[in-house]
Amino acid sequence: MKRTASAVWQGDLKTGKGTVSTESGVLAKTQYSFTTRFENGKGTNPEELIAAAHAGCFTMALSAQLGNAGLVADKLETAATLSFEKLEPGWTVTSIHLDVKGKVPKADKAEFDKAADAAKAGCPVSRLLNTTITMNATLEK
Repeated sequence: MKRTASAVWQGDLKTGKGTVSTESGVLAKTQYSFTTRFENGKGTNPEELIAAAHAGCFTMALSAQLGNAGLVADKLETAATLSFEKLEPGWTVTSIHLDVKGKVPKADKAEFDKAADAAKAGCPVSRLLNTTITMNATLEK
């Protein structure tokens, strides 16, 4: 299985502009630029897209882990916060923190934590990223 996305850039780094698109069409010529990446301009940026991919992947993996334990969530929510810092070699993704909330009627905290830890370790995006990944997992009743 292969998934594709593309980017187009025009101009120099600081005043240029680009677009990103995905094969599915969910992103179609979505704007990104220096200001969307390093300031607060309108559009997206690669780090935001990585955080979104990680949140989505992890949440699906958590659902699978809960299912393996015979549990079904009413709701799972994950916020991924990616840290992007200027270090000696240049701008670097230094960590991702996952904030996880789950409403799982028949789960106790130990079961939820076990499933969340397994999902964090097993999520394909987690395995792809070579960075520190931290997490808070909250079970709501």
